[in-house]
Amino acid sequence: MIRKGLLIAVLSVMSCAFPSPGWSQEYKLGIQAFKGADTAMKEWKATADYLTAKLGKTFTVVPCTDNELMEGVKQGKIDFFYANPAIFAEMNKQYGAQVLVTMVKATRTQPTEYLSGTIFTRKESPVKTLADFRGKEFMTRAKSSFAGWMVAKRHFLDKGIDPEKEFKAIKEAKSVEHVVYAVLNGAVEGGAIMAGTLEEMAAAGKVKMADFRVIDQAADNFPFVHTTQLYPEFCIAAGANTPPALKADVAQVLQAVAPTDPAAVNAKLNGWKKPLDYMPVVECLTIVKYGAFARN
Repeated sequence: MIRKGLLIAVLSVMSCAFPSPGWSQEYKLGIQAFKGADTAMKEWKATADYLTAKLGKTFTVVPCTDNELMEGVKQGKIDFFYANPAIFAEMNKQYGAQVLVTMVKATRTQPTEYLSGTIFTRKESPVKTLADFRGKEFMTRAKSSFAGWMVAKRHFLDKGIDPEKEFKAIKEAKSVEHVVYAVLNGAVEGGAIMAGTLEEMAAAGKVKMADFRVIDQAADNFPFVHTTQLYPEFCIAAGANTPPALKADVAQVLQAVAPTDPAAVNAKLNGWKKPLDYMPVVECLTIVKYGAFARN
């Protein structure tokens, strides 16, 4: 009887020490690591830990390049992913990915769930209108950047200007800050950047807002100076093969993230909300003929 009692006690301890079957499944949270893999881990591990604690299932961060992320979702190796609107729209079209939540970005003034692009030049430049860029050298971080180029290209096209044909050159830079400095130093006549970049650099003492002119500046309540229309922010989405019940659970717990939670603080966001309509992104990608949308 004593031995039997000891055996029961040991088995009881073991059942508490080892994870239940629900914990044995590991879910991959792919991160579009445009700031680098190390930064992606620092910013998003707290989100994976938050999901793990709330849902009783193991979530791990997987930093990815754009191509790695798309391939991982295609093959079903990535269950959930954080990406810009263009990446999500393409994976939705090609692989049936589903948006779960839209990011609410933390800013110095008011949180926002939208992004925009800024077309700008230096203050003393003769460029006053979009048309004045014809025949000039222009710069963006990358032509594959949604907020840094595609939204600006769409804006030019909507105004009857084809930058690919009418600009002297469209150069790409190592970083968005390189774009700002190139414009400031007169290396190029103008540039396109994600709205908020100038304010962020000015707050860090790297540039002065007064040294630049925003071309075709929009007038609205968006917290950053900008040119283009507003588009929904980055999102977290799920692959087509991710269990529907788990998708719903992840969406629900992410919407409960508080601005002071490490999951929000580390990722530099205010929280998450129910997904916005991403059709404006699809319209933009179709107009600029990007990726899978170039075949429409």
